[in-house]
Amino acid sequence: MIKFNKTYWNKRYETQDTGWDVGTLTTPLKEYIDQIQNKNLKILIPGAGNSYELEYLHQQGFSNVYVIDIAENAIENSKLRIKNVPATHFLLDDFFNLEDVFDLIVEQTFFCALDPVLRENYAQKTHELLAENGKLIGLFFDFPLSETGPPFGGDKKEYFKLFSPLFKIKTLEKAYNSIKPRKDKELFFIFEKK
Repeated sequence: MIKFNKTYWNKRYETQDTGWDVGTLTTPLKEYIDQIQNKNLKILIPGAGNSYELEYLHQQGFSNVYVIDIAENAIENSKLRIKNVPATHFLLDDFFNLEDVFDLIVEQTFFCALDPVLRENYAQKTHELLAENGKLIGLFFDFPLSETGPPFGGDKKEYFKLFSPLFKIKTLEKAYNSIKPRKDKELFFIFEKK
């Protein structure tokens, strides 16, 4: 049985035990979003938590952005804070149950929060959810995989092995613009669906 279930995550938000939450969009994702020309892309943010990525994308004129989270408290917090986004764009469900197609999936601390036994499922599911030539972009932690977490670590070699069968690895490099607490501990990536 997976330890990190709906009850676990709901409790973390209820008690505000959210140490990963920096209270804003992080610099690497902001810089990536700022260079996107097509505001009509259909975008998914899995395990969105407080949805700072959705908030920023919406402010920049993207109107086809969806978030999914298993924790009701996270979804409700986001709905209260982020106005003028259709309620149907806030999905309360397990990411692995989702059936839809997206042009872009934005990864920010969801992958590292999953039980590591689910990593292969994550790679497969993101591939399945992306349209032809769709992209999975974001940040992975770059520190040794631990048995305790979340977050769970990993390294470039592991990520390459996991994702390269399904994606063209366009970028998988140490993030040069990480926020201070995560400096030298993150890899920025751009993977394109094969």
